[in-house]
Amino acid sequence: MHIVIMGCGRVGAALARTLEQRGHTVAIIDRDEAAFRRLGSSFGGRRVEGIGFDRDTLREAGIEEAGAFAAVSSGDNSNIIAARVAREMFGVENVAARIYDPRRAEVYQRLGIPTVATVRWTADQMLRRLLPSGAEPLWLDPTGGVQLAEVHASTAWVGHRVSRLQQETGTRVAFITRLGEAMLPTSETVIQEGDLVHVMMRCDRVGDVEAAFSRGPEGETR
Repeated sequence: MHIVIMGCGRVGAALARTLEQRGHTVAIIDRDEAAFRRLGSSFGGRRVEGIGFDRDTLREAGIEEAGAFAAVSSGDNSNIIAARVAREMFGVENVAARIYDPRRAEVYQRLGIPTVATVRWTADQMLRRLLPSGAEPLWLDPTGGVQLAEVHASTAWVGHRVSRLQQETGTRVAFITRLGEAMLPTSETVIQEGDLVHVMMRCDRVGDVEAAFSRGPEGETR
């Protein structure tokens, strides 16, 4: 996947190096050319000097081919503007914005932009938003037989009930994070766009579960 990052501070530089190590191509944008020194000489991605929400700058960074975009500059407004441009103008599916003021995070979530507040920021959280495929384990029982994991659900599941998701994936939905808030779903709860689904599943079925979540529901009936 090609990933574009706005902001080459400590967070942006760390993300860029980690993503490149995982085999992705990366372009990082910053208005200060000196900021790129944080990347080190081993970084092989693109360094683009400019404003991260400028459309020409984004095109230079390869936004039109990007599968993910991270806005991690030092300004909340710049991050949100850039994230919305990436999502709404260029159709990037996986977008995340770093927010310094956690009180504003829910407002931005309602705009369809997953946000990560500085007070609870970890590289793992940001990576989950950018690379949502597969399952990210959150808890493992002492016997190693069952785990709680956040699993990326394909957009094909949007509009389907939790009961069908559970039946076809062989999991139990523990909770859903929607618009920044955790909720306990019922069997009648309908999956919405942007939901983060957290499920209990057997550890020996992780591959099958990931495939089922990625594939979407069988048949056409919702």
